[in-house]
Amino acid sequence: MAIQKKTGVFDLQANNTTAKREILAGITTFLTLAYILTVNPGILGAAGMPKEGVFTATALASAIATLVMAFAANLPIALAPGMGLNAFFAFSVVIGMGYSWQLALTAVFFEGILFIILSLFNVREAIIKAIPDNLKKAVAVGIGLFIALIGFKNAGIVIGDSSTLIALGDLTTGSALLAIIGLIITIILYAWKIPGSILIGILATAVIGIPLGVTDISGFGSPFSLPSAPLFWAFDFSNIFTFQFFTVFFTFLFVDIFDTVGTLVGVVTQAGLIGKNGEVPRVKQALLADAVGTVAGAALGTSTVTSYVESAAGVAAGGRTGLTALTTSVLFIVALFFSPLFLLIPSAATAPALIVVGFLMMQAVGGINFKDPTEGIPAFFAIVMMPFAYSISEGVVYGLLSYVILKAATLKFKDISVVTWILFVIFILRFFIE
Repeated sequence: MAIQKKTGVFDLQANNTTAKREILAGITTFLTLAYILTVNPGILGAAGMPKEGVFTATALASAIATLVMAFAANLPIALAPGMGLNAFFAFSVVIGMGYSWQLALTAVFFEGILFIILSLFNVREAIIKAIPDNLKKAVAVGIGLFIALIGFKNAGIVIGDSSTLIALGDLTTGSALLAIIGLIITIILYAWKIPGSILIGILATAVIGIPLGVTDISGFGSPFSLPSAPLFWAFDFSNIFTFQFFTVFFTFLFVDIFDTVGTLVGVVTQAGLIGKNGEVPRVKQALLADAVGTVAGAALGTSTVTSYVESAAGVAAGGRTGLTALTTSVLFIVALFFSPLFLLIPSAATAPALIVVGFLMMQAVGGINFKDPTEGIPAFFAIVMMPFAYSISEGVVYGLLSYVILKAATLKFKDISVVTWILFVIFILRFFIE
């Protein structure tokens, strides 16, 4: 049998893709997560951090981490400061616990250093391998439901309700109406198998939003602006040996590990790149990318950097290699100088993309063994806890906890690996620490 030679840096031929498709996928991924450039400065700004500096730090850290993912792991996954982690940083650590944002950045910095060490010694890789195959598929499905919920919420199609928790919003006006129009356009284009249908849907929706008053161009002047300086090396090492600091550090560590693990597994499964035995290709390098991004992000002045579930939008647009990630990384750099232009795209325009990707990721549900309760019930918990708890990591936690409990209760101990047992104990201890 002839040995297949690698064709170029990203091996496009072997991955059955083209440069044009990868670049379109990278643009799609960027457009679906560009909101972080607006949202992250707003959240961290509530903690007293200068928003202009956070914007620069967000773009630079995202570009650096995604660039490492592109060349080291050759995967179509983008990274940026994590939602949820930035809220914990601002509202729990700084506002709730009363610590300075400089100390919170220090915790993120040490977390990133530990992640690099864990990645180099394959500890995080072992965690991914310890997740059973059925749970890996369930994680993909759960992420699909989760990002669809994010899309519905961002558009105002689904809103909070004091009586029923959630309810339908007003679909006849504003963002919700625009998102519905955009969703119709996107699913029709996708059904017609139009290349780049998700990206076209985002751009068309943004344009339609102008006469509807959702895409706000009233204050738009020049599309160009020079970036502000980042908050470089703004650390506070004075309280790093306290128990409170350890609690903050551990929470950052725990959430980021399993957010990243869940995202990697879900997006790679959606891309069809998962191995025959459920392994994620080049997982060590992928995990190293978010560790390097976290260290760089903390040094520049932003919260924990992690793999982004919105990468699934780029995968749905055809992304299969690191060229998709490289394209997204370049756009983060470009955004530094054209922030007014990029920030014009409203969340209602990207919401249809997230909803369609949710549909695509649901397809993995057909491969889950629901007939065996010890496999199906943990998969069910992993799926439902992601949208219900609004957290990828909680889906992984409850799926794995129920897996170990059911396997042990039915005396199927051979199905539980040593690493899985260790994770089970860590998850239990985590509840007491919190």
